[in-house]
Amino acid sequence: MRIARFLAVAATFSFVSVSTASAQTIKIGSKNFTEQFVVAELYAAALEGAGFKVERKINLGGTLVAHEALKSGAIDLYPEYTGTGLNAVMKAQGVTETDPEKVRGMVKAFYEKEFNLTWLKPSGINNGYAIVVRPDTAKEYGLKTLSDLGKASSKLKLGAGAEFVDRRDGIKGLKEVYGAEFQEFKQFAALRLRYDALTQKQVDVANGFSTDWQIAAEKFIALEDDKSLFPPYYLAPVVRPDIAANEKVVAVLEKVGAALDNPTMQELNRQVEVDKKEPRTVAANFLKSKGL
Repeated sequence: MRIARFLAVAATFSFVSVSTASAQTIKIGSKNFTEQFVVAELYAAALEGAGFKVERKINLGGTLVAHEALKSGAIDLYPEYTGTGLNAVMKAQGVTETDPEKVRGMVKAFYEKEFNLTWLKPSGINNGYAIVVRPDTAKEYGLKTLSDLGKASSKLKLGAGAEFVDRRDGIKGLKEVYGAEFQEFKQFAALRLRYDALTQKQVDVANGFSTDWQIAAEKFIALEDDKSLFPPYYLAPVVRPDIAANEKVVAVLEKVGAALDNPTMQELNRQVEVDKKEPRTVAANFLKSKGL
């Protein structure tokens, strides 16, 4: 009889514990581009699968909009990049550190001290700048690294975004570190326009990002940053303290992160932008395929 009572009480406490966890609504945000939509949906669907209630606040805007939403409590977490935390939030553009763990440590310590926010374990995605060329250009000029590009740059046309002009991890840095001075610079606001221009041979070199689907689809060559100009941009959830303290939530988010790398993210981005699938559908299908 006593054993039966004990089991009944234990079952009650177990039910209360699960119900309490499930009752917590987690507000997930994202910035305003495809990869962010997909990753936020991955977080949301995985947490829902673990019994949590989720409120989606996707497509908030740029970095500082999402950051302010997190600080104010309008959202509980969103996916961010260590290099963005370093450059856009810390405004530490003079920092030349490129070791991924050291950069993560710097931004984590800064966020905890200044904002009472923290970074969880990073995923396998490093979505930093990629300097890409067509295969024929790489072959003609013997391009494998950015050092090679620096030597050939005077014969090549560069296509890049407006933000690439003044940043150290942009044209200024390419000149300073690699001696690159291009024959011509053409500015394209939209990323897809840079890739179109590269395909159509309007430019010879373009700046993109490591998880752009076009790199694999068009067999573009991403040149090696052999002198470490670009900081690492590892993707991780940035979260409020109550989320960081919830071991179950953290475990779910880190399982999602562990399943992601650059080739995987390129394919998920492609499914949204080329196949025109909804980010929520792409995320759900991927999680199912991974048993998550």
